[in-house]
Amino acid sequence: MSDRGAAGADAGTGAEAFIAGVAPLVDAIGGELIAPAGAGPEDVVLSWAGREVVAVRLPALSGSLDHLLSELRRRHGMPLADLDRTTKQQVVRTLEARGAFAMRHGVETVAGALGVSRFTVYNYLNREQGG
Repeated sequence: MSDRGAAGADAGTGAEAFIAGVAPLVDAIGGELIAPAGAGPEDVVLSWAGREVVAVRLPALSGSLDHLLSELRRRHGMPLADLDRTTKQQVVRTLEARGAFAMRHGVETVAGALGVSRFTVYNYLNREQGG
């Protein structure tokens, strides 16, 4: 969070635990925790025990795919292009489940990150759909 203290959370209401609980989810989607007072109309303000304790600033869609690819790179501990074929197929399945291919140029972006052709990504997708 930009300023966790500014969220006004106190242990007596469990707000700190709530914020700590949502933090991994917010991080996984590439969002940012901010104080409710700093929230704009595009932010999601979360309440705990009847009061606003934290706001979530969602990532711009344009950066979402890059965030997903970075997370997968971190999870695998190496560049995605260095993964074996089976693991690349798993990455494509994960990305499909997260909606990566609904984004414009999603296939091209993923193909570049995996070091394969667009045709290969489509094959991985078709293989999954075919059984």
